[in-house]
Amino acid sequence: MADTIVDDRAVFTCFDSLTYAPRGIEIILPNSSEKHYIPDVLEELKPKVGMTFDNMDQAFAYYCNYAAASGFGVRKGTDSKTNNGVIKLKYYLCSKEGFNQKKKVDTLEENAKQKVVRANFSKRTGCQAHIRVELVQDKWNIYKFVEEHNHFFVNEEDMHFLASSRKLTQLQKHMIQSMAKINIGPVRAFNVMRTIFGGFEKVGVSKNDCKNFKREINLFINEYDAEMMVGNLMKKKEHLPDFSCEYFTDEENCLVGLFWSDGESKRNYQVFGDIMSFDATYRSNRYSMVFVPFTGIDNHNNNVSFGAALLASETAETYKWLLRCFLKAFGKQPDVVVTDQDPAMKKAIEDVFSGSRHRLCMWHVMHKLSTKVGVTLCNTTDFKQRICDIVWTDSLSPSEFEVGWHSVIQDFDLSDNNWLGDIYDMRESWIPAYYRDELMSGLMRTTSRSESENHFFGQVCNVRSTLLEFLTHFETAIESQRHNQRKNDHDTRYTRPQLKTDFVLEKQASQIYTKTLFLDVQVEIVGIEKCINVKLENIDGFTKFFIKDFDQLCNSYFEVMYRPEDTTIHCSCRRYEQFGLLCRHIFYILKLYDVKEFPRKYILKRWTREAVPNILYRQSSHSGFYTDLYDRNQSVVREIFAAQEYTLSRLYDDIEALSLYKEYVEAYKTKADELQYVVPPPSKRDRASELNGTCKYNKRPVRVPVGYKSKGSGVHNKRIKSKQEEAIVKAGKKSRQCQNCKEYGHYASTCSKPPKKTGVNTKEKTFDTMSADS
Repeated sequence: MADTIVDDRAVFTCFDSLTYAPRGIEIILPNSSEKHYIPDVLEELKPKVGMTFDNMDQAFAYYCNYAAASGFGVRKGTDSKTNNGVIKLKYYLCSKEGFNQKKKVDTLEENAKQKVVRANFSKRTGCQAHIRVELVQDKWNIYKFVEEHNHFFVNEEDMHFLASSRKLTQLQKHMIQSMAKINIGPVRAFNVMRTIFGGFEKVGVSKNDCKNFKREINLFINEYDAEMMVGNLMKKKEHLPDFSCEYFTDEENCLVGLFWSDGESKRNYQVFGDIMSFDATYRSNRYSMVFVPFTGIDNHNNNVSFGAALLASETAETYKWLLRCFLKAFGKQPDVVVTDQDPAMKKAIEDVFSGSRHRLCMWHVMHKLSTKVGVTLCNTTDFKQRICDIVWTDSLSPSEFEVGWHSVIQDFDLSDNNWLGDIYDMRESWIPAYYRDELMSGLMRTTSRSESENHFFGQVCNVRSTLLEFLTHFETAIESQRHNQRKNDHDTRYTRPQLKTDFVLEKQASQIYTKTLFLDVQVEIVGIEKCINVKLENIDGFTKFFIKDFDQLCNSYFEVMYRPEDTTIHCSCRRYEQFGLLCRHIFYILKLYDVKEFPRKYILKRWTREAVPNILYRQSSHSGFYTDLYDRNQSVVREIFAAQEYTLSRLYDDIEALSLYKEYVEAYKTKADELQYVVPPPSKRDRASELNGTCKYNKRPVRVPVGYKSKGSGVHNKRIKSKQEEAIVKAGKKSRQCQNCKEYGHYASTCSKPPKKTGVNTKEKTFDTMSADS
């Protein structure tokens, strides 16, 4: 056994039978076999009566450092206050002080008929070790110090299991918040830190600490969610050039509408704002506010965001407010607006965007087809194929479309389907046959683009997220979108496509258009070999060619009108009018006339390489400005991380150089400890504001929306439900049941039968649960 001295002290050095060697000095109390323990630490670490501190937090930090070196946990105890409410005395205790209170019932399931008692283990041993500090002339003095403990101490490698030894650092908090921006939760964030730092004990906190921190932040956000989001965006409006943000609230100061857009979005809109999608089908947060992204098509034929909004109310007036905000920020209306079938949105566009052509998104309409007419009909017959053949084409005239539509409806006996009747009545707003002559009309019927947009913004939206979480997810998604756009710009500038013909215009096209668009143009140039002119006519200064295209299934000819004097050319396929790109039939004629220069009048800027000037320093919507100390600190921290990563990468293969660098860092750690000063811990409000954006105190903060219903231009606006939806709703409804006669259709209070006698309920419904005080 270890050497012990009664009433004297001896350091444990060896054990004959124990495999676990406790830390510290053991003493045995006289006239008792009870063992007490005293920490074996350096003398300068021990608290001493008479020590003075500037505040309570410094005294607590000193005792925590002593406890960490000794091997025990610490918690805050009781205090005593003056008549004015000022604390004048404070106890800091060993975490094993006191005993657990007895509990009548401690259950895992409150509603269980048979209570399942939780197995509890207590940490308390009635330890008396503590310090007592008192306020004397604006200084805090150690008035009493009890050194002995009635328990042994925790080994150094297990200290991270003690609550008082676990503390999230500022960088760890920032890491958890940063990972939340990309939908990585606190547990996964902990696992990442565990891998980076080299083990559980190296992190300094537990998974539960990370979860509790995130929960604490979210609990605070719940109260100030709308206020912090609005404040975050308004701060950007104040400091970022060309950033726009508008919002409005109701009489209770609840957030009803919020719109924002940054400078890069506005530059994109000036070039790509000819066609804009205006979608309001996303539920983005726990308050059921509708996310409304404004989306266009960039010069790589990808989606590009112009701005975004959140709406609590989907009335015509709300949409009018939103469109006026958009017009104020961007200065001009889009040529074409593509939306879903919301009548409130339609009314607002007619009033505010009076100069724009309003079209319905074909994807949103056809996406509902199976639900509205029945899955069986779509999957077991050729109905869906036939309806798509007449919808997803611009080769039909309006009269040809109407004949084809009525033929399908009649063949499948669907004349009584109200939904099909409604979308047919609004056919001029979404069927290509009715607007095939409009400029850029071909961009409105691409299924893959609509699916891509739906997937992109679907990842941003989460019905359980707070407004602040939604904003961080949105900004992360936009940052990714712009990174891909710059990557496409880079690939266009620094790669050369492989030419497939000797036609001089192919090489010029590769230098004019972006990489993606050139591949589309190249297909048309290669397709020249599939074309042949069968005859020509001269009409009013134009030469009219009749081109046979062997890649097309139709037997008709494509008519090309060409005037060589000014290189004016037009094709009946209308590819240029619909997409802004020349077709193979036009390229055939240009090659026939040996045209050496690409016709400039047929180059749309929106498809060119330099559609948007390459700005050397592009500012994102959440960087580039520092309005407080936290922003500046984070910038410096990122620069330190970059410098450290660079240094370690250079020294990685040189163990001697790595060791010297480690010694340098360790030396600076000691210096940092000497420079460290203790400040009072921040409040939950300050902590959340620091990590999520400033939230200045406001006597009347913006509140989250309450009591708003989505959708609608008026009280008569009702969406038509399919038979499948009606069956689901009907099956889900609970018919009222009488508890007297057990029949359906009425309650016991209106039952015509005499009431049944009921016995006395002898079951007790009382229980007593108390939280564990461990």
